[in-house]
Amino acid sequence: MGESLVITALLLACLIALLLILVARRDANEVRRRSAEEAAEVRQEAQKQRSDAEQRSAQVAKLQERFEADQEAARERLAVKAADLSQRRAELETERLEFENRLRAELARIGEFSVSQAREELSDRIQAEIEHENRALIRQAEQAAKAEAEHRATRILTTAMQRLAVPTSAQSIVTLVQLPSEEMKGRIIGKEGRNIRTFETITGVNVVIDETPTTVLLSCFDPERREIARDMLEALIADGRIHPERIESVFHEASARAEQRTHEAGQRAADEVGVSGLAPELIQTLGRLRLRTSFGQNVLAHMVESAYLAALIAADLNLDVELARRAAFLHDIGKALSHEIEGTHALIGADLARRHGESHAVVNAIAAHHDEVPAETLEAVVVQIADAISAARPGARREELDQYVERVARIEKIAEDSPGVARAFAMNAGREVRVAVEPEQVDDEAAVELARTIAKRIQTEMTYPGQVQVVVIRETRATATAS
Repeated sequence: MGESLVITALLLACLIALLLILVARRDANEVRRRSAEEAAEVRQEAQKQRSDAEQRSAQVAKLQERFEADQEAARERLAVKAADLSQRRAELETERLEFENRLRAELARIGEFSVSQAREELSDRIQAEIEHENRALIRQAEQAAKAEAEHRATRILTTAMQRLAVPTSAQSIVTLVQLPSEEMKGRIIGKEGRNIRTFETITGVNVVIDETPTTVLLSCFDPERREIARDMLEALIADGRIHPERIESVFHEASARAEQRTHEAGQRAADEVGVSGLAPELIQTLGRLRLRTSFGQNVLAHMVESAYLAALIAADLNLDVELARRAAFLHDIGKALSHEIEGTHALIGADLARRHGESHAVVNAIAAHHDEVPAETLEAVVVQIADAISAARPGARREELDQYVERVARIEKIAEDSPGVARAFAMNAGREVRVAVEPEQVDDEAAVELARTIAKRIQTEMTYPGQVQVVVIRETRATATAS
């Protein structure tokens, strides 16, 4: 029993010892594992620090190389600047020596001057400086005056045009006559057409009777004939008696009334614009223009419009308003006689005004409104401006587009075909062509001859209403820069 207890105790002690050994071995293994992990971490950290150190060393080396390269570039730049400074110092020394030599020479020259010579020399220098400053001031004043003049001219012209409201062009070669009934057409035709034949023979106007109800067309290129025919037909319709003898009688009556209407139209236009004291012959001639058109614009209406515009512009410029109004109102009066008298309408009108007591200023303005003679007064220039505005404003004149484009293109082509021409532009609805020439190829004398040649070709090769003015422009430019 006692031995069993001892053996059991010994076994327990052995087991406990074994357990303690196992626990100690486990703890030792754990300690060994942790030590190995810590050693690995220390080795990794050391490796990382060694890698960082190597990278920093490489960066330091690169920075050192860059620093050395920058130092070398800076030394080179400093060397170049030093060389430039040395060269500039040498140049300045040379300039200083030259200036001193000039100064010594000038002082020596001045030392030889007498008092009067020195005063004269000083006066010449001061005068040269003053002239230089005056030229600069004059150029500035001219530029400012030009800008102000352009601004004021634009304002005056736009104001004058805005204050005048006039109708657009209206051109027709037919006149409509309304009939009281459809059966009147048969009476106008007459038995076997004798009435209409007599009417057309006496008046020179074609009578067109078509299917249009209660309407007859009178067709003729001459507006005066067309007006007389209209008056005759209306009188015949009102009277009711239509036969050859009555047609002849009514024709004479209508012709007499036409003269009266002509005078009334001229007087009415003069009264409308406020022009008084015109000779009866001028009034009658003006009335003849009531039926005349130019590019679709009624000539008498154009003259009235030009008179209004000239008066407005002259008032803004503080010129003689009545002179400008009168000259502009009469400027195209020669168109009433241009088909009867040889010459341009401007010169014909000027001669007519002179023979009927108009002043020299008015006569000159009429003759000069197309630059055929020089303008002697500012009012004559105002008449040119008013005429151009009235003729060139939108809707004032009308022409078939195809014919207009073809005519303008042909004018430019004729001008550009001439030797030495750089470019050509048709202006003012084809009434003017401006030709720019090469100054190296065309001199002043050749420019005059070129203008005559182009004008002669246009006159020979083209058909056009009115006149075409050829302007040759020769310009030479020289440019220099002051710094």
